[in-house]
Amino acid sequence: MAKRKPYDRMNADELAEATAEFDREAIVAPGRPATASERRKFNRVRRKLGRPRIGKGAVRVLVTVERDLLKEADNFAKRNGLKRAQMFAKGLRLVMNEEPVSGSFR
Repeated sequence: MAKRKPYDRMNADELAEATAEFDREAIVAPGRPATASERRKFNRVRRKLGRPRIGKGAVRVLVTVERDLLKEADNFAKRNGLKRAQMFAKGLRLVMNEEPVSGSFR
């Protein structure tokens, strides 16, 4: 097989001849329509996975947290193998299970 001249060194006619195969329309063999189960399977694979659903699902909430506290929380979560959302959820559950002391959480 002869070694082909690099494309950047070809003149216009040589380049047209070397790339002519890419100008032809691709012929695709006819197929059959997908069955209902094949369409369901395809749609399930195509769908983005996202986060696993826990309970009734998740809702995004904008919460303001002091920067140093957030940094401490992130460090704590990292040390304990938690994600930030997991740690906040655990914290909320802890606070809600405590007995309130005269209307205060301290």
